[in-house]
Amino acid sequence: MAANQLENPVTDTPFPLEPTAAEAQAAIREEFAFFGDWSERYQYLIDLGRKLPPFPEEWKTEEHRLHGCQSMVWIVPQGNRQRLDFHATSDSAIVSGLIFLALRVYSGRSAEEILATDPSYIADIGLARHLSPTRSNGLASLLAFIRDTAQAQA
Repeated sequence: MAANQLENPVTDTPFPLEPTAAEAQAAIREEFAFFGDWSERYQYLIDLGRKLPPFPEEWKTEEHRLHGCQSMVWIVPQGNRQRLDFHATSDSAIVSGLIFLALRVYSGRSAEEILATDPSYIADIGLARHLSPTRSNGLASLLAFIRDTAQAQA
């Protein structure tokens, strides 16, 4: 990860949406509880992915590519231990929705809060059972990147 990315924050991020990571996970659980079946939940994930902030084309480099995902995913961390922001995008609609959920929980938080927050929303809303193995691996890679970045800043 480029040091200059961490030092030069971009402020046009909608995250965090909720005051704490725990509140973000609770909101995600409530939202997904409204949907009766997984086709509706997948559509909601796609809709969430469309809400990701614009991702600069110049950031779509090999340096920022997240490996371990079948889809193309790019992620750029910024900030320091008091506040880490993550900017990310994917070429896949569903993966973009998964990114939105992860950023909703973790982006704009302190390294300490990130490290103290297990992604319980994944199991709680049934994602763990309904993602393909390749998407599950990609989500695990995304969450590991966020955690590793927080660990490096802590």
